[in-house]
Amino acid sequence: MKKLMMVAAVCAALGVKAELKVGVIGCDTSHTIAFTEIMNVKKPAFAEGFRMTHAYKWGSKDIISSTNRYEKYIPQLEKMGVKMVDSIAELLANVDCVCLETCDGRPHLEQAEEVFKSGKLVFIDKPIAHDFADAKKIYELGRKMNAKYFSSSALRFADAQQECYTGKRGKIAGAYYFAPSPIEEQGTHSRYTWYGIHGFEPLIAVMGVGVESVRTTVGKDCDEVSLKWYDGRVATLRLEMKKWDYGGFAFPAKGKPVALGGYEGYMKLVESICKFFKTGIVPVPNEETLEIFAVMDAAEKSYQRGGASVKVFR
Repeated sequence: MKKLMMVAAVCAALGVKAELKVGVIGCDTSHTIAFTEIMNVKKPAFAEGFRMTHAYKWGSKDIISSTNRYEKYIPQLEKMGVKMVDSIAELLANVDCVCLETCDGRPHLEQAEEVFKSGKLVFIDKPIAHDFADAKKIYELGRKMNAKYFSSSALRFADAQQECYTGKRGKIAGAYYFAPSPIEEQGTHSRYTWYGIHGFEPLIAVMGVGVESVRTTVGKDCDEVSLKWYDGRVATLRLEMKKWDYGGFAFPAKGKPVALGGYEGYMKLVESICKFFKTGIVPVPNEETLEIFAVMDAAEKSYQRGGASVKVFR
């Protein structure tokens, strides 16, 4: 972080526009292409001074829906000016900050540790890990190494979610949200971390942390998770197994219900990443990310126990 600030200061003194080199780990997700296109091609104002310059391929090695993407995505990256490297060490030697995009959450702990050791800022794309146990290990490792990182789904950055998150809508008394949650067929991830996180993330962003317990009810084509906060507030999350819709409502303590947004693209997420790389200020507290995973873990335990109420342990 100090190095980035020094580079920016020197460039400013010389009247030179500083460019931060961003590296990518994992070419098995469309996010890698989308983020690179925003920084290298579309270049909105917030992305000025940023460029994706290097990428490391892996990535999942056994999840079919990921491994079939390398052949398509790597040429696209190279066309946008990204150089492929053979190791994370080589990547770190050539960039200022990192987007850890690996779609498979299982390698994230090992990959994140290597980046943490370098001292470089890193965005870890969802899911931060494949299960709660590894999410907790990453959190504890980050604290031990004083690492600067954050993780998030793009869904929390929808306008309505952010209005609730920042307090513009006042205290949120309750909420209802629906999102897709197809089961990852290879069985490598927990029930909800693979895709259900796109529902849990915006709901907890809107309601805030402090979930006490959850109860999961299984329907024909969906799971419905009831969440209770320590302060007595409640919310409901409907996870559709066969539909691809997002949305819902937040219920402020005062005022009319707020229609919550769905998928609005990646611009706002990438803007948040660029601000983080520039300032070092984490936009989503890592404690909040850990709670989201603890809640997903409790929801899965409730599912396994036939809908029993399960306390959230962080």
